[in-house]
Amino acid sequence: MVSTLRHAFDQAGSVDSVPLNPRYSYLRVIFDGQPVILALGYTDPTPDGVIQVWYGADRQVLRLQNGRLLGLVGLPLEWRSVSLPTFPAWSELANTNQPLQWTRIRDVMPGYRMGIRDALVLRRIDPPAKNELRKLDAAALTWFEESFDLAAPETAANEILPPARYAVDMTDGTGKVVYAEQCLSPNQCLSWQQWSASDQAAANE
Repeated sequence: MVSTLRHAFDQAGSVDSVPLNPRYSYLRVIFDGQPVILALGYTDPTPDGVIQVWYGADRQVLRLQNGRLLGLVGLPLEWRSVSLPTFPAWSELANTNQPLQWTRIRDVMPGYRMGIRDALVLRRIDPPAKNELRKLDAAALTWFEESFDLAAPETAANEILPPARYAVDMTDGTGKVVYAEQCLSPNQCLSWQQWSASDQAAANE
């Protein structure tokens, strides 16, 4: 699968012009303004939700769980490992006015920065005016923002990142993240969107 992606992108130049194989599921990832296509390699069911492992043509590996970043390698800045707690369903979070406070633990390379603790607050927000969403109506999705809890004692000023955002499709009753934004550092951010061969074809029409 990765060899096929690499060959296709080498031939076409632009990832947005490459015809995608409809047998696979994809993510369209934007990093530093550049789009990258990742294909779903496998899934790993766990009690806290399915872990999805996505592969890119240039050895990127992105791990997601319920739409949240669980690990990322293959970029200049890597989150080698991320520990997440058990979360309520997105539908439950959408139906409460109370923000959710939680703590993330991550290992970052380069620099061997291990066990960084992030105190975070998740709350529902209106659709943001600026995003990288394609082929979907932002107003038809339920949006959440996840920002650092500046009052938490474990929040270090040099580790604070811009807010993450999640766009959730609620049509299945529980909620599925179809688009998200996450900053790896104060000036290095990425977004990812659920993508398909038909989305790619429609975007090129």
